[in-house]
This record gives sequence, C-alpha cells and structure tokens, in this order.
Amino acid sequence: MLSKTIEKALNSQIRIEAESSQIYLAMACWAEVKGLEGVAGFMYDQSDEERDHMLKLVKFINERGGHAHISELKAPNVTFQSFKEMFEMLFKHEVFVSESINELVHISLQEKDYATHNFLQWYVSEQIEEEAMARTILDKINLIGDDKGGLYLFDRDIQQLTVNSASTDTAE
Repeated sequence: MLSKTIEKALNSQIRIEAESSQIYLAMACWAEVKGLEGVAGFMYDQSDEERDHMLKLVKFINERGGHAHISELKAPNVTFQSFKEMFEMLFKHEVFVSESINELVHISLQEKDYATHNFLQWYVSEQIEEEAMARTILDKINLIGDDKGGLYLFDRDIQQLTVNSASTDTAE
C-alpha cells in the first residue's frame, strides 16, 4: 500500500513525464516543418517513450492501492531559434527530470517504501541514459557548428544514434 506522501510524489512525476512527452512532441513538430525529418522522427520516438514512462507510473500507483491522477499540463515551448537551442533545452529538461526522480528515490527511502524504491531504480538508469544521449547530441551539434553539410548528415543519422552509458554497459 502506498503512503499518501509517496502517492502524491508519484502523481507529480506522472505530470512531469506527460509534459516531457509534450515537449518532445512540440520539438518534433518544429523540426518537421523546418525540414529536419531525422530530428523530427527522433523526437516523435522520444515523445512516445516519455508517454510510456508516464503509463508505467500510472499502472504502478494503481496496482499498489493508490489512485493515479491525470492533470492539466503546462504548454511546451513551440518555437526555437535553432536546432542547437532546442537540444540545449532538451538537455536541461532531462537534468530536471533526473533531479525529480532522485527526489522520488529520497522520499521512498524516507517512507521506508522499498517496493517503490526498487521500482524507481529503472527510472534512475533511464535518466542516466537520457542525459548521456542529450550530451552526445550536443557534442555532435557543437562539432557541426554552422556547417550545412554536417547538419544534413546529423539529421540523416540521428535516428540511428545510440549511446552506451555506464548504466547500460554489462560486464563481459
């Protein structure tokens, strides 16, 4: 059974994950109308992934005797000065999400809710990957600079981008 404190905190995270999905969706739309089909596809996929993260929380709360709440969402930014600015905002947002997950882990330990603590470990690992991906993308964008050919190749290749972070590496 979830404590009211944990239930409230998890419901707040539902909203954050839903807003993350909307942020990525807005970025996908912006990229698509700018002719960045690869970036748009990447963002659409990320939007779907964030929605899945939200649903995972919804089901966990309901299965543990709580009641998941779906709330209004803050409208995302829909215009960007450049694709670099867009990815910088994405990185800052992922850092914010990581901080929120870390606070949830802290609350679960304070409440001695080890089932929730265990459940949240997946999110901790996922955020390590998300931040590593955003950092890698920003590094590539900085390498490209203002080179249009580099942007073309980046847009073409972004959907194949995978990052092996320390959390996903397995010992051989």
